[in-house]
Amino acid sequence: MSDSDSESVSGSGPGSASGASSSSSRASSPQVTRATSSSSTKPIAQDAVTTSPEPATAKSATPTPSFADLGIIEPLCAACASLNFTCPTEIQRECIPYGLQGKDIIGLAQTGSGKTAAFALPILQALWDQPQGLFACVLAPTRELAYQIAEQFLALGSGIGVRVATIVGGIDTMSQQVALAKKPHIIVATPGRLQDHLENTKGFSLRTLKYLVMDEADRLLDLDFGPVIDKILKLIPREERHTYLFSATMTTKVAKLQRASLRDPVKLEVSSKYQTVSTLLQYYLLVPMKHKDLHLVHLAHILSGNTIIIFVRTVLDAQRLSIILRLLSFPAVPLHGQLSQSARLGALNKFKSGSRSILVATDVASRGLDIPAVDCVINFDLPTHSKDYIHRVGRTARAGRSGKSISLVTQYDVELFQRIEGVIGKKMDEYPLGGGGKEQVMLLAERVGEASREAARELKENGASGDGRKRGKKRDRGGKGDERDRDDDEREAGMPRMGGGGGKKLKGRR
Repeated sequence: MSDSDSESVSGSGPGSASGASSSSSRASSPQVTRATSSSSTKPIAQDAVTTSPEPATAKSATPTPSFADLGIIEPLCAACASLNFTCPTEIQRECIPYGLQGKDIIGLAQTGSGKTAAFALPILQALWDQPQGLFACVLAPTRELAYQIAEQFLALGSGIGVRVATIVGGIDTMSQQVALAKKPHIIVATPGRLQDHLENTKGFSLRTLKYLVMDEADRLLDLDFGPVIDKILKLIPREERHTYLFSATMTTKVAKLQRASLRDPVKLEVSSKYQTVSTLLQYYLLVPMKHKDLHLVHLAHILSGNTIIIFVRTVLDAQRLSIILRLLSFPAVPLHGQLSQSARLGALNKFKSGSRSILVATDVASRGLDIPAVDCVINFDLPTHSKDYIHRVGRTARAGRSGKSISLVTQYDVELFQRIEGVIGKKMDEYPLGGGGKEQVMLLAERVGEASREAARELKENGASGDGRKRGKKRDRGGKGDERDRDDDEREAGMPRMGGGGGKKLKGRR
C-alpha cells in the first residue's frame, strides 16, 4: 500500500466478542422521536453539552447522560474522552440507543450537530461484536467530507484497531484497488467512485455489508447522485443490512430515497426549522458593488489574527481574491471544486494547521468540514439559497464557542439579504467599521486596485479559467502532474511569484 496515495489506514483488528458491548436495551420507544430544541454544534474536539429539551425542573433532576450511560463500551468511551467529547450532543443522545438496538435511522440535524459520531459509535460497537472486513460503507457528497468522516472513524476506533478506506475521485484507482483488496472494516466514499469500483474492480463487492450510511442525503441528491445511489443500492443486499440516512432537511427526494432504502426506520429530528446558534454574532455591511474588494481587504485587516473563511460564488473569485490577499500580505489559500484533489487537501491542511489563516472558498467547503476554532465567516457573495447561508455560518461559533459572520450586501443583494433574515428569524446588525469608517476603506483603493490588476495578469498567464491550471499542452503524468495543481501558495504571503508575470512587486510595499 502506497504511503502517499493509499486510501486505507491500517491497525490491528477489532476486539473479539469477549469484550462485547452491553448494548442498550431501552424500554420500547416510539418510532418517531422529535426534539424541539436546537442542536449544539460540535467539531472534532467537542466540549459543550447540548441543551436538553426537558423543562428546567426535569433537567436539574436528570443529569445529561454520558456515552457509557447510552450503552457505549469502554474502549469507545475512552476514545471519546481523548477527543474531549465530554457529553453526547442531542443528536447523539437520540440516535445512539436506537443504533445499538439495530434500528434503521433517519436523522434530521443541522451541520455541526455531531451526527458523525452519532452513526459512527453504534457501527464501531457492532464491529467490535462481529469483526469482519467490509463491514460498513458511508456515502458522502464531497471528497472533503469523506476525508473528515474517515478521520473521525479512525479517531473513535483507535482503541479497537479499525481499518478505514477513503474512496473518492481525484485519486489513482490502482492504490484504491489495493486498499479495497485488504478488506478494510469501514469504507467512506463518494458515490461515483464507489460505483466505479463496484462495477470494475475485480473481486470487490459489498454483498456482506452490514451497515450503509448516507450522510447529507439532501446534498447527495442536490448534486444529482440519485441515479448512482440507486445503482449502488441494487448491488448491496437489503437483508441484514442496517441503513442510516442523515440530512439537514427532509425534502421530497430524501423521502423517496428513505422509502427505497430503509426498513421501518426511526425518525429522529433535533431541529424542525433553520436556525443559527445563539453564540453566533451575525452582521451585514452595505457596500457598493464596485468597492467590494476594498471592504473585504479592510475586514481582513481589522480581523487580522483571526481564522477566517471567505465564501464566494465562483471559482474565479476564489482564485482571484486569494491572490489579491496574498499580494497584500494576508496568508490566504483558495479551496474550490476545480482544484486537484491533492491541492484541495493541501489547502485544507494548511488552514487547519494554522499556516494559512484565511480560506477563500466556494460552497464546496460550506458543509461537513470539521475545522475547529474558526473565528469568522465572511460572505463576500450572498448564497442564492437561504439554507446555504445556515451551512456557511455553521463553520463558526461551534461547540458553545462564540463567533461572528459578516455578509457583504450590495445594492443588488437587498432582497436576497432580507429573505435570509426572514429564514433565520433574526434582524442582523450593521458591522461597525471602527474609526474612519468608509473613508478609511477608500484609502486602500490604490493598493487594492494594483493588487487586483496583478491578480488578473497572473490568472491570465495561468489559463484564467479559475482553476489555476494552465491550458494547452497536457502535463507530464509521470509523477509531476500534481505539482502545478497545488493551490499556488508555496511562497511567503505577499511575495510575487517567481517566473511568468508574477515577478513585479506592488508599489509602496516593503
